[in-house]
Amino acid sequence: MWATDTASKALGMEIDDVGPGSARVSMRVREDMVNGWDICHGGLIATLADSTFAVACNSHGGVTVASGFQIDFLEPARLGDVLVAEAREVVLRGRSGIYDVTVRRGDTVIAEFRGRSRTVKETS
Repeated sequence: MWATDTASKALGMEIDDVGPGSARVSMRVREDMVNGWDICHGGLIATLADSTFAVACNSHGGVTVASGFQIDFLEPARLGDVLVAEAREVVLRGRSGIYDVTVRRGDTVIAEFRGRSRTVKETS
């Protein structure tokens, strides 16, 4: 999945770690990611969290997609910040899962994300 994820790669995201039901992805805030208030656009922080969620929920095999998510922004991110998103599986029941993703700048929590997944195709 990641090999053909051109959106995440275009934003400079890199997988730092992946395991069963977990993932860590990082992204540096570039000049083209800063909004009119001189802070990182919230949609791009959500995209980092969503991409990390995707890596974690696809770590079991199969084709798994988001059925929805919620994100809470706690602190702004600024030009040059390196954001690190860490996903963990909360529960996996049948084809449905719930994952939490924390986005940090160093030790500071920037955002908390909860994603719901659905496996749409099993792999053999």
